Amino acid sequence: MKMSILSPTTSRLVFNWDAPARRNLAIAGFLTASFITHAACFYVFQVVYPPTIALLPPPARVNLITAASEEGRTLLRWIEAEDPALASTTRRPPDARAYALPNLQHVPSYFATEPALKEAPPEVVDLRAPSSRPPGPVPMMHRQATRPGGAAPTSVAFSKEMEGLGAPQFPSPKFSASTNEPPQSVRFRIAVNRGGEVRYCFALNSSGDPALDDQARNYLALSRFPPKAMANDELLVWGIATVEWGNDVVRLRPTSTSAPTP
Repeated sequence: MKMSILSPTTSRLVFNWDAPARRNLAIAGFLTASFITHAACFYVFQVVYPPTIALLPPPARVNLITAASEEGRTLLRWIEAEDPALASTTRRPPDARAYALPNLQHVPSYFATEPALKEAPPEVVDLRAPSSRPPGPVPMMHRQATRPGGAAPTSVAFSKEMEGLGAPQFPSPKFSASTNEPPQSVRFRIAVNRGGEVRYCFALNSSGDPALDDQARNYLALSRFPPKAMANDELLVWGIATVEWGNDVVRLRPTSTSAPTP
């Protein structure tokens, strides 16, 4: 085995085992710079710019004012003193009675109205029993005759839309009922043109008699309003006409059901 002996000046090791003084200084410098940087960032973000903390709103609370404490009694007395309802009302004095009658002077009733004096009884009293059939005139009961009622003709009432057209002219009324039942008021929707003519007439209800309904429709269709210029260049004016039946309606005469005599 051959061994070569090298001199200390010429020998070289694989690893350098010298003390790394420069590396230790670099690591210490980096650590110091990192600490200073962290401290500066903490100062900037925690002291200069404090973090925003979202606080929840406080829960709702209800405070009851009672007379259990001196503060509550003071507040209640102040509210009672400042009440406008109590300030505007008339309060009775504390020493007055609840039901005090007024001092009124008694005025007798005979001072205002003189009483009627009764007649004195006769000195001689008749003690005989009265007769069950005393003589006297027989009372006659007269029945008052009923007065005929006044004439109430059939009338027509128009709605507010027709008031500006003036008073209409109606034909002579001739109404004949086909039944003996009293008719009800009938309403029509009518349309009047510029010349005052009723162009359309529609029944809204029935009077209970179809014949009277047709007669009322013809009566309104033949009526005429005074010609008048309409507002806003309207071609037709619509309204409601109500026919109130009077006693001029000819009733249906009842037919005799008795058998003819031979």
